[in-house]
Amino acid sequence: PSYPEPTELSLLCPSLPLYLLSYLTVYFTFLLISLGFPQVVGSTSTPQCNTEGLYFSDGRRKVDYVLVFHQRRSDAVAGRGGGMPGEEAANAGEVFMELGFAGGSEPTEPADHEMRLIRQEFEANLLEAGLEIERDKEVKAHGPSFTRLHAPWPVLCREAEFLKIKVPTKTVGSESGFGSSMSTIWRKLNQPFQPKVPHQDHERTKFLSHCFSRDKLHLYNITSKDTFFDNATRGRIVYEILRRTVCVRTCQTIGISTLIAKGVYDAAFPLHDVSVLHEEWARYSAFYKYQPIDLVRKYFGEKIGLYFAWLGVYTQLLIPASIVGIIVFGYGVATVDTDIPSLEMCDERLNFTMCPLCDGACDFWQLSTACGTARASHLFDNPATVFFAIFMSLWAVLFLEHWKRRQISLSFSWDLTGIEEDEVHTEHPRPRYETILLQKRQRKQKKKKNKKKNETAIDKLTWKDRLPGYFINVSSILFMFGLTFSAVFGVIVYRITVSALMAMSPDPETKSNVRVTVTATAVIINLVVILILDEIYGAVAVWLTELEIPKTETNFEERLILKAFLLKFMNAYAPIFYVAFFKGRFAGRPGNYVYVFNDYRMEECAPGGCLIELCIQLSIIMLGKQLIQNNIFEIGIPKLKKLVRALKDKGSAETEKEEERPPQQWNLDHALAAFEGLTPEYMEMIIQFGFVSLFVASFPLAPLFALLNNVIEIRLDAKKFVTELRRPVAIRAKDIGIWYNILSGMGKFSVIINAFVISFTSDFIPRLVYQYTYSQTGTMHGFIDYTLSYFNVSNFKPGTAPQNSGDITVCRYKDYREPPWSPDAYQFSKQYWCVLAARLAFVILFQNLVMFLSLVVAWVIPDVPKTIMEQLKREKKLLVDVFLREEKEKFQLIQSLFGPPIPGGGPRARCRAASFSQFTRKNPSTLPRNENENSRHTAV
Repeated sequence: PSYPEPTELSLLCPSLPLYLLSYLTVYFTFLLISLGFPQVVGSTSTPQCNTEGLYFSDGRRKVDYVLVFHQRRSDAVAGRGGGMPGEEAANAGEVFMELGFAGGSEPTEPADHEMRLIRQEFEANLLEAGLEIERDKEVKAHGPSFTRLHAPWPVLCREAEFLKIKVPTKTVGSESGFGSSMSTIWRKLNQPFQPKVPHQDHERTKFLSHCFSRDKLHLYNITSKDTFFDNATRGRIVYEILRRTVCVRTCQTIGISTLIAKGVYDAAFPLHDVSVLHEEWARYSAFYKYQPIDLVRKYFGEKIGLYFAWLGVYTQLLIPASIVGIIVFGYGVATVDTDIPSLEMCDERLNFTMCPLCDGACDFWQLSTACGTARASHLFDNPATVFFAIFMSLWAVLFLEHWKRRQISLSFSWDLTGIEEDEVHTEHPRPRYETILLQKRQRKQKKKKNKKKNETAIDKLTWKDRLPGYFINVSSILFMFGLTFSAVFGVIVYRITVSALMAMSPDPETKSNVRVTVTATAVIINLVVILILDEIYGAVAVWLTELEIPKTETNFEERLILKAFLLKFMNAYAPIFYVAFFKGRFAGRPGNYVYVFNDYRMEECAPGGCLIELCIQLSIIMLGKQLIQNNIFEIGIPKLKKLVRALKDKGSAETEKEEERPPQQWNLDHALAAFEGLTPEYMEMIIQFGFVSLFVASFPLAPLFALLNNVIEIRLDAKKFVTELRRPVAIRAKDIGIWYNILSGMGKFSVIINAFVISFTSDFIPRLVYQYTYSQTGTMHGFIDYTLSYFNVSNFKPGTAPQNSGDITVCRYKDYREPPWSPDAYQFSKQYWCVLAARLAFVILFQNLVMFLSLVVAWVIPDVPKTIMEQLKREKKLLVDVFLREEKEKFQLIQSLFGPPIPGGGPRARCRAASFSQFTRKNPSTLPRNENENSRHTAV
């Protein structure tokens, strides 16, 4: 028998309200199920044809989930027309092909036979849980076989109530006031930038939401049972059933995760249906439009929706940072011809004779030959750079505050405000954790076999079980740090040796291009090493995290993020830190240089300072990582993997001569790559955020290049999620998790880094000290001469002096040291200590000023928007009114149908809410008169 609908009952009993008919419908539905009547799935909408492969063969029931396993032998499975013995399978709503041995074939291998039995037991348990199953009618002898699952309406209702899924009610929580008017005006202004999403106005309508309950179906906005729960929710419900279903043969308590880990199944995933997302989101031509975040969340779940929302906010806020960076760079271009230090370096009349750059082979040289370097350095090392560093530090705080407000707004519109932590993360142990725990139990049982069995069972792993993993983690991470530093040192040695070899070249053109050639090639080598180590460190981080044996997927993900971030942070920024804070500071002075391997001098900064080299290093590494790793790798590697899988499937298909048929949706989705989490996506953006914030004082155009990359990155990630990856299970999440803490820490760290870059790497502080302390005219005239010290060429060590010294007796070098005619020759001068004190004072002043302004910005901007707080209060009041009105109407209806008013005319006692179980009880008038008041209330 089919189950009655409320609209059908209303034709028979037109006098009863619709919500009471809903009660009766649910009551009789579950009564029939409990009595063992079979279910025939009904649909309130017209059946849809199975053109896209999203439905069972009957064209009515949706495919909510797909299980995939491979047949490894031709005789493992044989399809037979029909179903299980009798008609029980058909009555259960299952299209079930019997598994067995083909006649006249060889027996299967024990492992394959065991897996087949496990699959049979697991799927039988799924049937018992209420799911409906359909298998391929013609099972392949080789290749993948698909088991399709469907959750009927009663199962969806049961699980939705168990998972506390919030669903919209019929009551609309309308937004009113000035904020609503401004939102309407803003939507009209940016209409050309909005994606063309169907039912967009309906999506903006905020219905009051409430946790699903089977007793309150009449309150919900149920227009169709097939569409009330969207596909993402249906997939999530089925996944919850799959992962908690017990299979005794595996000796573990977990379901599908353990079976996939053991190879019983190859994959399990919901199906794609992305026509709107592909047209309005996953296309490069839609780069100028806003993202349909609500649609992304509805399709992929809250966790992935929050990632794309965060990426959109980050990209939008890069626009003002890029504009200010362009202005700062433009200021440097506009003032380069009036910069006095650059003009002095380019003035050949000043005739600054510099000490040789290498021992023996190099000659003295004129400072005016470094004119181009000095002019290029001014583009990034000017007074506007200090303002930009302060601006970017405040920008980082503003970005985090804006994201908090945006996150709370999304939590409100996505009904995540009332989610408790245990509702978000109701996780089962990971398969590896369960396996090791089982092995521990078995070892203990063997040891205690001949003893009394009065000890408690082992229910968890302790720190002793994880101690070897912790030891390997610490030692491996230290080794990786050493490997990173070794790579940086190797590039330093390359620069030193190549510079010395090129300086010895007889070709004058080669000698003149030593610094440019060495710097460019060394940065490219650095980039290649970073890209290689980045991939290695990603794999090592996964391996190290597995050794720690985390219990749940959340613990695994958090530990993996911390390790991967630590390793990749060191890998990406170690060369930049060296150029910014160490290069040229340990080179020594003429006559007393520091040597590497006793032959090669430590490298020095360019005549224009180390800031220009830091800019070159930062720009090439940042652009190279974005272009090669974030874009080419993301496009090329998935396509390469897909090609390899296609070639394998083609090779296996050629062994079988079967008719070519158009592939179904589950075949297409199985050919895609598996979703492996959001950690790689977040990681590349976090590293980019470091480039934008940490060393932005040396490269004001970094926000611009990050903006251009992210405009492409959003559509690239969208295309990858839609066309290159299997659809992930919709996961609820309240926020972006540990990534926010990492962003906050990097924002605070960037203040310190920029303060040291301005103080110690640029010439900003020495220029201020000279202008206001040592300049005779209060201008920058004479600054170059002030920064250069004197050296007597007769003090060169034997074999290090130039071969053709001529009549030169004194050369200059960049440092603050006493001249050779001073009693304290070549010791640090008074100017050195004055500049050092000013640098340290600036670091303290800059850090405290920016931190204070950051606190002011965080205090001024509230975390929760005022409109959200008002709407939350309004919705709570409306929900209370709805439930009070419902209880009042229900009580009046029950009194009018099942009992006369209480005699005596006294005040009516308060009674509790009625339920369907009370309809089977006796009428209150038939109860004995000596019953007390409470029992009479219970009967009502």
